[in-house]
Amino acid sequence: MDIQLNCPVPLRHDTIQMAHGGGGRMMRELLESVLLPAFRSEALDTRHDAAVLALEGSRLAFTTDTYVVRPRFFPGGDIGELAVYGTVNDLAMAGARPLYLSVGMVLEEGYPIEELRRVAASMKAAADRCGVSIVTGDTKVVDRGKGDGLYINTAGIGAVPAGLSVGPRHVRPGDAVLVSGDVGRHGVAVMSVREGIAFTTPVESDCGPLHGLVGALLGGGVVPSCLRDATRGGLAAVLNEIATDAAVGVEVHEADIPVIAGVEGACELLGLDPYYVACEGRMVAFVPGDAAERALAVLHATPGGEGASRIGTVTEKGPGTVILRTRLGTRRILDLLSGEQLPRIC
Repeated sequence: MDIQLNCPVPLRHDTIQMAHGGGGRMMRELLESVLLPAFRSEALDTRHDAAVLALEGSRLAFTTDTYVVRPRFFPGGDIGELAVYGTVNDLAMAGARPLYLSVGMVLEEGYPIEELRRVAASMKAAADRCGVSIVTGDTKVVDRGKGDGLYINTAGIGAVPAGLSVGPRHVRPGDAVLVSGDVGRHGVAVMSVREGIAFTTPVESDCGPLHGLVGALLGGGVVPSCLRDATRGGLAAVLNEIATDAAVGVEVHEADIPVIAGVEGACELLGLDPYYVACEGRMVAFVPGDAAERALAVLHATPGGEGASRIGTVTEKGPGTVILRTRLGTRRILDLLSGEQLPRIC
């Protein structure tokens, strides 16, 4: 099976390795050593999912992402709605109200027109659900055998409320760590189709928008320190990224991290860790400790947040380190993997 298990992999610096996409230590090393130095700017230095830019008295969030998921259709979603929701969610993680999207498609020669129509319809339905407009785009066709059917790039623009600033630099010891629902579903759903595995309990992707949850928090008077959607690398990658960028420690409790039975069973069977398996409709929210209960109440009352849970706390100990307190009461480091357990999941 084409599954990357949690095992050490030697680092190489001369080529890009397929098995090490975003969410792992190698991708962070690639960003730190090559891309960030090349494109250094104040906006990039915020290390967030979207850049917040001032424009003639307004504040806009701007983000882009590329989707190469295999297979293109999976339980609970497809590459089209994934591309829309993923970019909407990146804007929402900056506290922005999503407004406009662009769409770029790379098509392989011979790609079925009817499938393209299906993907386009899915994107339109997802955009309508989010209240955003697809306003510009581009298509390119590559030779047969030189692509993989369809790749999609989406970029998005959103409006950021005046005075709002959300990002790693605002995270402080004492902040509560919340997750908006159960984790690991998307990666398991994609893997089940890719590998032809039938699980006793079917698992559907959590692919969906998060801007409603963010709007509800802000409307309920909760100003998060930081928000991040748990995509490639899963929950563990998000916690490690924030701990490193904010120079804080994070301690989370295994008993409080929601994982549904189907995901837990699949991960046990395949030797995967659900905390490293991707989500596509879950966010991690760092909120001031005294606002944690209010934040949970707001999330529980908002569609998509019914399963929200407080999973841990930001600490002063071990900056850049994430500690998992297990159900047995022991403690282990929840480190950043060198690569991904499951490549090509978004």
